[in-house]
Amino acid sequence: MSSYHPGYAWSDGVQRGIDAVLRGRCELRQFDMDTKRHKTQADKEAAARRARALIEQWHPQVVIAADDNAARYLIAPYFRDAAIPFVFCGVNWSVAEYGFPYSNVTGMIEVAPVRPLIREAQLLTGNGDHFFYLAADTATERKNLARFQKVAEALGLSVEYRLVSRRDQWVAAYRQAQDHPYLVIGSHAGIADWNFAAARRAIAGHTRRLSVTSHEWMMSMSMLGFTKIPAEQGRWAAEAALAILEGVKPSEIPIIANQRWDLWMNESLLREAGIELPLRLRGRAKRFETLQ
Repeated sequence: MSSYHPGYAWSDGVQRGIDAVLRGRCELRQFDMDTKRHKTQADKEAAARRARALIEQWHPQVVIAADDNAARYLIAPYFRDAAIPFVFCGVNWSVAEYGFPYSNVTGMIEVAPVRPLIREAQLLTGNGDHFFYLAADTATERKNLARFQKVAEALGLSVEYRLVSRRDQWVAAYRQAQDHPYLVIGSHAGIADWNFAAARRAIAGHTRRLSVTSHEWMMSMSMLGFTKIPAEQGRWAAEAALAILEGVKPSEIPIIANQRWDLWMNESLLREAGIELPLRLRGRAKRFETLQ
């Protein structure tokens, strides 16, 4: 059960991780709730009802539920302490709002390396007292923003932010962010008219400040990335599902957080802004080159 849709980079990465473990080892069916594109409360609840109907019709031995909306709209209301085991992955930051763990639920929480990312940006920009956060106006990004605000407060920093629903709003906010020491770029997912090439053209000539992200798919718009690895979530969930198929109870598998992330740099944007990263970063970073 995917909360989102094929073609969304995070979901595709989770799926690759699942496929790498499960293909050929069990019968696997996928249902996409598509709640990034159909995101009203009614849409999400209807998608969860369709997912529930499929589960009750097919009677799977275990269900993998990827990302927050599957947890919020499917597991929590319909399958709390049910007979069918669930393995979640990609739930952002905490499972407290869903009341996990249930007797039939385990999984992997998704956390971003927020503190290391902020500390690095602070070092690179002269240890200012504030920064800017820009992302789509979605439930996921509100959770991400809250975590950045919490870490920033602990470090004595303030955060100005914009959560937007249109590309022109995103571009305007990006330009506004150039008056801040650096910009944290969240996900575009949820901006209905998003187009990477158009957004890239719109900010050309307006990029002066460091931009950082924790999303690999936003590296075309960011200079430095400490990025989560979606396949890690998928692989772990698939391996947990196999263990359950072999007789392990979900309650015997601890809920954990992801352990890995990648380091990326976008040389094109760095050159445009006249920023040179130190060798300690350049020597380890994967290179992302923006397609012109």
